[in-house]
Amino acid sequence: MTRVSIITPSFNQASYLEQTIQSVLNQDHADIEYLVIDGGSTDGSADIIKKYASRLAYWVSEKDSGQAEAINKGMARAKGEIVAWLNSDDYYLPGAVRAAVKVFNENPEIILVYADMLAVDEHGQTFNTLRYRQLTLEDLLSFQIIGQPTVFMRRFAFEKAGGLDLSYHFLLDHHLWLRIACLGKILHVPQTWAAARYHAEAKNRAKASEFGREAFRILEFVERDNYLAPALARIKRRATASAHRVDARYLLDGGQSAASLAAWTRALFIHPPTALARLNLLGSALLNLAGLKKMREGILSQRKSRYGR
Repeated sequence: MTRVSIITPSFNQASYLEQTIQSVLNQDHADIEYLVIDGGSTDGSADIIKKYASRLAYWVSEKDSGQAEAINKGMARAKGEIVAWLNSDDYYLPGAVRAAVKVFNENPEIILVYADMLAVDEHGQTFNTLRYRQLTLEDLLSFQIIGQPTVFMRRFAFEKAGGLDLSYHFLLDHHLWLRIACLGKILHVPQTWAAARYHAEAKNRAKASEFGREAFRILEFVERDNYLAPALARIKRRATASAHRVDARYLLDGGQSAASLAAWTRALFIHPPTALARLNLLGSALLNLAGLKKMREGILSQRKSRYGR
């Protein structure tokens, strides 16, 4: 039986933490090692974790420097051949771990696998299904995003890539995927394995401007990397425009419509196809700036209604 180690990093997410924990403990794969690394929460999270302590391989609640350190700390204790992390406001769907193990067993050359995921609000209401595709290295360099809650990887790949860089706090996962992609094959599976929660306290809204900064830091890192730099040189304009597009997307999430529009326009001038592929960013920013934010919210509400709200 293949052991799977799952780490949940958490800090002051008591509202969602129990659902996250239950979604792991209720998986039907027989050999799961579950570790919860809390950063010293003060909102009752520790009491929730203690409730399930007998079913955890390890847990701790102590101050740390953030998500990356918490995950690395858990990974250092992990013994599973396959590893993953699940943030404390996300959750797995039933059968996700078993499905991931099956993919690895059938594809021994694969070192990382990812699937599709649901987007849910603070109440757990689904408002979108995020469907991905098989990504190339050039796609990753152009900031095509993988749904992190659906990712499982071989432990040796995480370790050989050097784990998470503690200096990243927003695109830390994408930075890791690029380094892992240098080591072997990654695979997309057209199944839905997890749900990512979007809420006001989430980093994509609370600290939206930081995502763009880290996107440009990643480009600087890639330019210095002997393996990745030649691949980047072939698609430099696309990749640079994509970093601006990432900036535009998160600025929009953070309510900074004018800055989002400016970032999208920069992407348009650098590599038009990259910007035009996300015309929705332009439309949403313009609606907000024209004082028609309620119209945009109405469109989003209609989307939610299609999922049974």
